[in-house]
Amino acid sequence: MGVILLVLLLALILGGAGFAVHALWWIAVIVFVAWLVGFGMSGGAAAGGGRRRWYGRW
Repeated sequence: MGVILLVLLLALILGGAGFAVHALWWIAVIVFVAWLVGFGMSGGAAAGGGRRRWYGRW
């Protein structure tokens, strides 16, 4: 009985870790796309001649 509970606990832990890693990959992709959009909208340089970073508005 103890071995069955240990195997079930191990499967639950590994399954939870797999879901967490999968969710973190999706979050990383979403953040990367947001970064690309922000970088593309900045246009590279400001009209005043100085470089302006895309996160300068924050």
